[in-house]
Amino acid sequence: MFTPSGEWVIIFKHKVITGYLKSMGFRVLLCLLVAGFLPMLAIKQGIMRTYTTRAVAVRSTEVQNQCKILSNQLISSNYMRNRNSQLVAGELEQLANLYDGRILIIDQDFRIIKDTYELEENKIMVAEEVVKCFKGETTSHLAENRFIEITVPIQDTDSKVITGVILISVSTDSIRDNREYLEHNANMVLTGLAVLLVTASIFCSYILVRPVRNMGEYLERFSMGHDDEDMDIASYTETKKISQAFNRTITQMRVLDASRQEFVSNVSHELKTPLTSMKVLADSLLVQEDVPTELYKEFMGDIAEEIERENKIITDLLSLVKLDKKVAELNIEQANINDLLELILKRLRPIAARKNIEVVLESFRSVTAAVDSVKLTLAITNLVENAIKYNRENGWVHVSLDADHKFFYVKVMDSGIGIPEESRQQIFERFYRVDKSHSNEIDGTGLGLAITKSAILLHRGAIKVSSVLGEGTTFSVRIPLNYTS
Repeated sequence: MFTPSGEWVIIFKHKVITGYLKSMGFRVLLCLLVAGFLPMLAIKQGIMRTYTTRAVAVRSTEVQNQCKILSNQLISSNYMRNRNSQLVAGELEQLANLYDGRILIIDQDFRIIKDTYELEENKIMVAEEVVKCFKGETTSHLAENRFIEITVPIQDTDSKVITGVILISVSTDSIRDNREYLEHNANMVLTGLAVLLVTASIFCSYILVRPVRNMGEYLERFSMGHDDEDMDIASYTETKKISQAFNRTITQMRVLDASRQEFVSNVSHELKTPLTSMKVLADSLLVQEDVPTELYKEFMGDIAEEIERENKIITDLLSLVKLDKKVAELNIEQANINDLLELILKRLRPIAARKNIEVVLESFRSVTAAVDSVKLTLAITNLVENAIKYNRENGWVHVSLDADHKFFYVKVMDSGIGIPEESRQQIFERFYRVDKSHSNEIDGTGLGLAITKSAILLHRGAIKVSSVLGEGTTFSVRIPLNYTS
């Protein structure tokens, strides 16, 4: 089971995601409907506008042709001077009735000489369309969406002289009726298509959202504690990638949870061991009467050693906790790395002398860098101390310092027992011991390398290890000369 904080994060994300998924199907359905229905409405409106424009144009052309024929009859019958022709009057009435309209004949003086409605005769009409028509231009426009007003010149075919103008107003009622009929049929078709679209959209939205719904169901099970199964939803490329990313995250959380449990177990064990030893020693003194002074001093010395061991474990744990903080504070200042290493080795040479181990520092150049001297000293001290601790009698420890324009490099090499290849990836883990059978023989808490790595990473540096079993180990450290936060 995951840590409480990790579990709450998963549950929170689950609630957010599932809440999103519940509305996603509706949004997909709405998008499909909008994407399908709006184009149909646009097409319908386009067809209606096209029909109206085309119908008006056809009607205008048709009426203009009829008016040109009528114009020839007016010229041949000399109607502009003699308006007694019953044949022409009949033609005018017939044409006006055919198009449910009104015809005005206007002479060169802009006087209305004939009105099929008999309302405007002998009146003057000076309109823009009439003036244009006297100049030889035929006009046509839709007036108030109810009438088409057309002007046609009365022109002698031989002399090309314009003697008058035919102004005809044609009703668009039939066009409007046809448009309403067409729109009614279009609405019927649109309604049918809308029903089909809704049905298809519901089906498609169900198919499209089903993989995402499966993800929601998985998160539901996951939030209830069924975290032993991986997400495997490969319906689409996207859901497959999401599944893989989620599984990687869960795997990392499982690893972190296992690491946390192991760490707690190790801490408990390491802290309990000295306490158990002290209790055994104290009980041994309590059950004996008249304990000899020599034995009493020996047992008290052992208890003091166990207390020191306990104190060292607690001190290292506190150091590790401080270094593990995401916002761990670094007291960055310019420091001479050569002097810092000299001081470290000076402190550790007495320890090395007990095993007759030679400790040598080789500096290739003078190095000054922006570091936290305390934390860096702690890291390098742990490396050198381990090199002495896991070395042989009469061995050696070689520390080197070099730099380039960007980094400085510290190498700690020894002639010690080496590290098995299968253990090299784990030596920086907390409480990890390469040889657990001899862990009590060699003094230490198992936290030194974990502290070292954390301190180096805080400096934006890197550390790596190479080793040959039975011949020795080399730790290589790289740290920037200039610290960047």
